[in-house]
Amino acid sequence: MTLHYMPGFGNDFETEALPGALPQGQNSPQRCAYNLYAEQLSGSPFTAPRGSNERSWLYRMRPSVGHIRRFRRTDLPFWKTAPHIIEHGRPLGPLRWDPIAAPSEPVTFLTGLRTITTAGDVYTQVGMAAHIYFVNAPMVDEYFFNADGEMMILPLRGSILIFTELGKIELGSGEVAVVPRGMKFKVEPLEGSSTGYVCENYGAKFTLPERGPIGANCLANSRDFKTPLAAYEEKESPSRVFVKWCGQFHVTEIGHSPLDVVAWHGNYAPYKYDLRTFSPVGALLFDHPDPSIFTVLTAPSGEAGTANVDFVIFPERWVVAEHSFRPPWYHMNIMSEFMGLLYGQYDAKETGFVPGGFSLHNMMLPHGPDKTAFDKASHGELGPHKLSNTMAFMFETRFPQQLTQYAAALSGIQDDYPDCWMGLDKAFDGTPGSTAQGGVP
Repeated sequence: MTLHYMPGFGNDFETEALPGALPQGQNSPQRCAYNLYAEQLSGSPFTAPRGSNERSWLYRMRPSVGHIRRFRRTDLPFWKTAPHIIEHGRPLGPLRWDPIAAPSEPVTFLTGLRTITTAGDVYTQVGMAAHIYFVNAPMVDEYFFNADGEMMILPLRGSILIFTELGKIELGSGEVAVVPRGMKFKVEPLEGSSTGYVCENYGAKFTLPERGPIGANCLANSRDFKTPLAAYEEKESPSRVFVKWCGQFHVTEIGHSPLDVVAWHGNYAPYKYDLRTFSPVGALLFDHPDPSIFTVLTAPSGEAGTANVDFVIFPERWVVAEHSFRPPWYHMNIMSEFMGLLYGQYDAKETGFVPGGFSLHNMMLPHGPDKTAFDKASHGELGPHKLSNTMAFMFETRFPQQLTQYAAALSGIQDDYPDCWMGLDKAFDGTPGSTAQGGVP
C-alpha cells in the first residue's frame, strides 16, 4: 500500500479527494460542491488564542448528526479510565512486566485493548492512561471515536492501517500516530496481527516541546510529521459507531460508513511520525544531561514545565562523555514514568527489560541502572560508543499512575524486579588519602 502525506506539524492543511470539493475563499458556502455538507470539528474553544486554536472544516456526504442514532450502553471491560476503582491490594513499589501473550481469540483494536495504568481525572480533562493493544481482526463495519482524549498509538510488531475521517495512516514499528479527540476511525491489521502501546491523553493536546537554548533545530523537526491526504469510504451498509465518553462506552447503529469526508482544511488532524528521524542532542564533554532532551511531544498542564504527559524516547545515538557515568543516573522524580521497549536493549537495564515488556516507576519512587549496568558503566573503557538498534519510550505524567486489576494480576509481573539493585552495597571509604575519582580535571 502506497499512501501519501502532507509534511509539517500543526500546519493549516488543505486536501481534497475529488477535484473542486474544497470551497475557496470561504468555509460554509450556500451550496457545497458535490452536494456535500460543511461541518467544523473543533479541538479547542472558539475563543482560544490563535496559536492554540484547533479546528478543521470537513466537507462530507452527511453531517455528523447523520452518523448517530439512539445510543445504548455497552462495555469494553479491559479498558479503564481515571479515576478507576482500585481493586487490587498490591503494595507500592517499582514494577516491571514481561511481554503479554496475545489473545488466541479474534480481537479488534477495541476489544484487544488492555489498560495498564490510569492517572488524573477524565471528568476534569487532566491525566492519561497507558494501554497495551492486540489486534488480529479488522474493524468490519465498526467505527470509534474517543470523546475523552486523543490517542497516541505505537506498534511493537505488525503494521496497522488507521482509517480516520480525514484520511488513512499506515503505521509500523518505530513509528507513532496520534488520532485527535472526537475523530472517528477504524483499525485494520496489515500483517495478520499487531501488538503495541497506546497513550490516551485526557488533557491538552500533544504539541512540540520548546527547544530553549537548543534553538531552531534538532529533536523532533516539524517537517518529519506527516498528515494524511483526504480519503473517504462510500459504503451503504449496516454499521456501528462506538464512543468513549467519561469512561463509559456507548454504541449506535447506522446504515452507512461515517468516514465520508471528501475534502477538508484546517489544523485539527491526525498525524504520524517516524521515531528514527528524531535528532538527539547530548553531552559532548562530560556528565549525563536530563532525559527531557529526548522529549518528542508534550501535553502541557496549567503549570509551566510540568507536563500533563510527556512522550519521551531513547533512540539510537552516540555516547561520548568523558570521565562520566553515562547511563541515566539514580533519581527520584515528581513525575510518574510508564516505560516500554520497542526493540533492542535499554542501556540502563542489562537484563529483564525486553521488547514488548514495560515498567512503572511512580512519583517519588527511586530507580536507576541495575547492578550490572552500574558496574559496566563505572569500570568500562570510556571511548566513543554507539547505542545501536534500540528504541525505548516513556509516557511521563505529573500525576500518580494507578495500576489496574488486569495489570496487577498478570502472570508476567516480575516480583523479583527490585532485586536488580541488589549488590549496590556501601563501598564508602572515609580514610584520608583513599582512592577517589574527582570531577572535571
